[in-house]
Amino acid sequence: MKRVTGIGGIFFKAKDPAKLQAWYKLHLGVDVQDWGGTAFNWADSDGKPVGGSTIWSVSSNESDQFAPSQSSFMINYRVDDLHALVVVLKEEGCNVLDKIDDSEYGKFAWVIDPEGNKVELWQPPAGQ
Repeated sequence: MKRVTGIGGIFFKAKDPAKLQAWYKLHLGVDVQDWGGTAFNWADSDGKPVGGSTIWSVSSNESDQFAPSQSSFMINYRVDDLHALVVVLKEEGCNVLDKIDDSEYGKFAWVIDPEGNKVELWQPPAGQ
């Protein structure tokens, strides 16, 4: 079974999210949207879209999105079979959170790594 197949998103907290978002937009050209982030759409070497994206997002230090972790970041990893991977991770003794979300955006589960960082696992909807 494949485990992680790529990075689906990078999320991090900031003391002043609006200021940090503006810095990334001005200096690095990140197309920050009103929701606080952007989607980098995947393309081949010729620039042709290949059906996928990586999300980049900045949120407030006050956000509880990464709870129970106290880290200022969370990485979202793409996976092929979320439910099977969750079973294997639990069998291996990993700290897998009980909640699994299934929405129009795909399936999501979370595991806490040995350093206490919350890791998001994402199985995209078919075709993405």
